[in-house]
Amino acid sequence: MSAEMRTEGDVEAAVAAAPARTRALPWISTLVRVALAGIFGAAGLLKIGDPNGSVRAVQAYQLFPNNVAQLIGYALPFLEIALALVLLVGLATRFAAVVGGLLLLAFIGGVGSAWARGLSIDCGCFGGGGQVAPGETRYLEEILRDIGFLVLAAWLAFFPRSRFTLDR
Repeated sequence: MSAEMRTEGDVEAAVAAAPARTRALPWISTLVRVALAGIFGAAGLLKIGDPNGSVRAVQAYQLFPNNVAQLIGYALPFLEIALALVLLVGLATRFAAVVGGLLLLAFIGGVGSAWARGLSIDCGCFGGGGQVAPGETRYLEEILRDIGFLVLAAWLAFFPRSRFTLDR
């Protein structure tokens, strides 16, 4: 039977015959997409109200010259909010997941670098950031959390089809 001759009943029968796992994937991806949108949205919104704090957080990592750290500090909240919006509406989902995953890898690398170099900083991932007392660091917790978020981004990169999206 040609594709043009398929009826609506044929499509419904094919969907009903699909394994439950196959039918569940778009719903799981929808939950992951919305969760990542919430994560990036919260991170960006919590930083955007305090741009100087965002800059201080980036500078605390001591990875970039001051002018580059300022640029990153000011731009990062907007990037996170843009990612959140694109993920929320489901537009270019795979691309947004890959960009989000790369951003998370950078965060993991930055926190790991600070930890390895003996810096005492708060990551600034959800606002705040900067120098803290040595006993107040939470590097392992922050890295594990970001690895969890990275797993979500990887899921969405591999399974971008989800419900209620602008993607086709």
